[in-house]
Amino acid sequence: QVQLVESGGGLVQAGGSLRLSCAVSGGTFRTYAMGWFRQAPGKEREFVGLIIWSGEATYYADSVKGRFTISRDNAKNSVYLQMNSLKPEDTAIYFCAAEKDYLLTRDSGRYDYWGQGTQVTVSS
Repeated sequence: QVQLVESGGGLVQAGGSLRLSCAVSGGTFRTYAMGWFRQAPGKEREFVGLIIWSGEATYYADSVKGRFTISRDNAKNSVYLQMNSLKPEDTAIYFCAAEKDYLLTRDSGRYDYWGQGTQVTVSS
């Protein structure tokens, strides 16, 4: 059974930074594309970014491009989301997800495994 556990969320002032971590157990982490998604109150879950299995390529939503960076450490079965220059509109629950069929998709419905999420709140 594949389990994903996010950590690192919290409250930060606008302009600040946070680093989220996602630890994956079970399965074969090194073969998964890993995505980050977020969901704000009253809104649909939205794509933030993804990283391919090797870590050599990343893709981001326009809203976070240049501010957020995804990385992974296959030796530690972990993926990270470095968030800089945070804005109040970044406030949401952040989820990591694993996709095992190498679809490299922004569609949350195509991801196979999900974490429980971690809250990020950015105050103005």
